[in-house]
Amino acid sequence: MCGIAGKLYASQDRPVSARLVDAMTDAVAHRGPDARGTWVHGPVGLGHRRLSIIDLSPDANQPMVAASGAVITFNGEIYNFLELRAELEAAGHCFRSHTDTEVILAAYDEWGLDCIERFAGMFAFALWDEARRRLLLVRDRLGKKPVYYSEHGGLLRFASDLKSIVSDDDFPR
Repeated sequence: MCGIAGKLYASQDRPVSARLVDAMTDAVAHRGPDARGTWVHGPVGLGHRRLSIIDLSPDANQPMVAASGAVITFNGEIYNFLELRAELEAAGHCFRSHTDTEVILAAYDEWGLDCIERFAGMFAFALWDEARRRLLLVRDRLGKKPVYYSEHGGLLRFASDLKSIVSDDDFPR
C-alpha cells in the first residue's frame, strides 16, 4: 500500500524539520511496515512508508533521488513500467533497481511533465524538481490512490492519508 507525506514552504528561508516529516510518516506506519525514509532539503521535505512488493533491495527505498537531482516519494503501481523502462534504456538511461519508482524518475528526466500521460496504473506521488524548484503532486486519473493536501500560510502539506497532515502540531485546527 505505501504511504507518502511531505511539506513545502513557499519561502526558501523556512527549512522543513525532518522530525515533523518523520511524524507525518509515522502516523501511517500501517501503510508501509517494511521501511521508512525521509528526505529534507531546505524548504521541502518528503517522507515515505514502504510496503515492499516489487524490489526488496535497499536500492528501492524511498524517497528516491535521481542523478538529475529530482526526488520522489511514490505510492502505487505503474502497470506498464517494464515497457517504459525498455524504452528509457534504449534512450540511454541506466537503472540501479527494478522498481517502477525509478522508472518514473527516468521518465520525468526524459519527457518532462509529458511523462504523466504515459503512465498506466494507480498511483500518487510527489516529485521535487530541484533544478526548477517545483513540486509536482500527481494522482492517477481515477483517484485510486489518494493524495490529500492543505495549503495554509505559505505552507503546503500533503499525504496519502489525512492522519499524516493533522499529525503536524502546527496544522491549524
